[in-house]
Amino acid sequence: MSARLFAALLAVTLVFRCWLAAVTPITGDEAYFIWWGWRPDWGFYDHPPMIGWWLAALLTVSDAEGWLRLPMIIQPAILALGVISALPRLAPALDDEQRYSIGTLVLLAPANVWNVFITTDTPLIYFSVFSGLAWLRAARDDQRGQWRWYLAAGILLAGAVLSKYFAAILGFAYLVDALRRRTLRAWGGLAIAYAATLPALAMMVWWNAGHCWSNYMFNFVNRHTTETSLSLTTPLLYAVSLLYLLTPPALWLAWREQRRSASTDFSLLNRPVNLASLGVLAWAPFVFFAALSLVKQIGLHWLLSFVPFALIWIALRLRAAALRRLCLFFIGFAAIHAAAVFVISRLPMETWSKARIYDGLVLTFEHEAILKELEPYAKDWVLAMDGYSNAVTMGYNARRYFIVFGEASSHARHDDIMNDVRTLDGRNILILRKSAPDLAEYQPYFRQVAVDSFMVRDARFWRVKGEGFNYPAYRDGVLASVKRKYYAIPKWLPQTACYFCDRYFPGEQCQR
Repeated sequence: MSARLFAALLAVTLVFRCWLAAVTPITGDEAYFIWWGWRPDWGFYDHPPMIGWWLAALLTVSDAEGWLRLPMIIQPAILALGVISALPRLAPALDDEQRYSIGTLVLLAPANVWNVFITTDTPLIYFSVFSGLAWLRAARDDQRGQWRWYLAAGILLAGAVLSKYFAAILGFAYLVDALRRRTLRAWGGLAIAYAATLPALAMMVWWNAGHCWSNYMFNFVNRHTTETSLSLTTPLLYAVSLLYLLTPPALWLAWREQRRSASTDFSLLNRPVNLASLGVLAWAPFVFFAALSLVKQIGLHWLLSFVPFALIWIALRLRAAALRRLCLFFIGFAAIHAAAVFVISRLPMETWSKARIYDGLVLTFEHEAILKELEPYAKDWVLAMDGYSNAVTMGYNARRYFIVFGEASSHARHDDIMNDVRTLDGRNILILRKSAPDLAEYQPYFRQVAVDSFMVRDARFWRVKGEGFNYPAYRDGVLASVKRKYYAIPKWLPQTACYFCDRYFPGEQCQR
């Protein structure tokens, strides 16, 4: 793969990703994190704060969809260029064609073709990949005592820790690699890398202690309320996800070349330690997820931080001709993705009218028509929805906050931080719904309740209009249940404050 062809592919994919980001409205998860950026803090309900900080910086310039998605739009290009730049040090035996071929695999990895959406994984992937590359550089230069690369790996790992808790898996891979190498320098480097993450971990503990331990409660308690059991379906789904992200041809070629000649595997890196260390970074996380998949469904986006390492590892096991063929497959597969996305984008929305998600699609794509139906109430009424994803999506499009009315779910709890229900006592509240309401659920909390509906693109939406909100009744009927379900904080966790109990249940601790 020549540098010129790589540059052409990079340009084409950037144009495609910019177009896709421009024509796709902001989704629920994205709107959720944008609200973090609009109200930045040292922490947020369910994840560490990094994506909120990134968006806060971007929002100082513009709140347009394409601009806020820019870090994700350019991510495949940045990662590919980073890998190409790192390879001369990590694998000096590679020529330019091989380096640009490996960069092409990273650039055109299946998810990198279409994934332009803002998630907590956006900064996680940046920090994780570059931390891993620094760790591999340190492993190569281990005998020279180049501690600065271990420090760089640790500082970048701290950025990953502040992005998402799955960064711990990369830290675990470093531990596995140190155990494999069993050298004093490896252990010293691991200590340096881990020490660099301590300020980030301390900040997260400090914030959570003063905010109901919300990160802990969401990630380790509230989202796991149902009993887990062994499953055959979730491992199968995980295997399919991994096959999609790495592609069957890549795995088959790596297996075939391994059988042909084991000796050439290590010649590309000149030192076995590097290919072995790379293998740990590539496969230890996937083995961990495989074990977890026995009891839990693994999200496709959970794997993205480790895909570049696996692709590099696979490519380094291939002969030049096989690597070229694999690049051609990735180019063709990327073209199929782009064509499919374009065709789907041209279909009328009513194509999906029989799908269960149709009302959600209308809410996302036809938000202007829906907001027009709410316009008569915008000035004097508090606007709300019964689910957080829908609420923040409408809030982003309206550029005003939509509260979550009702108990909702464990995923809707950031609204507990954003919204002080006490201030709404006596106000009129309009709750927009995608499903027909049961008025009995609303009547205890208002002086008077009425409901009507309207149609947008053959999807029906309901307006529940509650006049004279009764906060004391809502506190006893809804917030008390929320407290029992989602704020039963273990007593062994030290607390300095809890926004939920301090507001609504002063004098009562949120503990079990």
